[in-house]
Amino acid sequence: MPKTHTLFIERSLTGTLAFVKESLYSEECAARNGFLQSLDPRIKTVSFFIFLCVALFLKNTALIGYMYIFCFFLSCLSRIQPGFFLKRTLVFIPLFSLLIVVPAIFSIITPGREIASFHFGGMRLAVTRQGIDTAALFLVRVSTSVSFVVLLSLTTKHTALLKVLRVFKIPQVFVMIFGMCYRYIYLFVGIVENSYLGIKSRVGGFISSSQGRSLVAWKIASLWQRSFQMNEDVYRAMLSRGYSGETFVFEEFKTTVRDWVWLGLVIMMSAAIVYCSRRV
Repeated sequence: MPKTHTLFIERSLTGTLAFVKESLYSEECAARNGFLQSLDPRIKTVSFFIFLCVALFLKNTALIGYMYIFCFFLSCLSRIQPGFFLKRTLVFIPLFSLLIVVPAIFSIITPGREIASFHFGGMRLAVTRQGIDTAALFLVRVSTSVSFVVLLSLTTKHTALLKVLRVFKIPQVFVMIFGMCYRYIYLFVGIVENSYLGIKSRVGGFISSSQGRSLVAWKIASLWQRSFQMNEDVYRAMLSRGYSGETFVFEEFKTTVRDWVWLGLVIMMSAAIVYCSRRV
């Protein structure tokens, strides 16, 4: 019987699961005594929304890059490790965006001044300056937008963030779905990791490809059944404790002078950035 390498490349699986768990678990960062953690979640959310709007509408790559540097500076003030922050803002989503935007650098998509050309399969492809500018703008814009969203999630407890969504009249059903997904994804990632660890400890380091496919199908079905049963159990437990369609968070929001000063600085900074973009 032909053998394959370890069950679904155990090292890659373990590394991926560990990364997902670490990405979802931001409570430790949110509990630190940093600058952004000390701000009112409502004011912080509004200020980051302003930054996102500015980054989305700016057409100057350099100014958007400065916004990313400012975001990185805020993460340092909030006692978030630089490597931890950079890995989450410059790896997966920006890299995926780069793959999407690569066709835009060629003349067939973005005509303009050619700076390089080559032949591929009998077809001539040329790289244009306008295409590179467009790709760079898109990549920097995505990286900056992702960095602000990640920073907001890292410096705000997820319960407070969900309460902020309700304050801004986001429908309750969406808030509940977000909250349950946050907890259940983290929970089921741990279940999958422990399941594969248990399988490996019982079947050894190698397994045939047919057995591997059967095992994966069985684990998918088992996880689906387990999640459905847990959904029913949790809902019944919520009803037994008085759940009536609305969740309540005991944490109270209090704004201070520091919060309003920060919001004022954000508005002035955003206005200055927009003004500079028009002058350039």
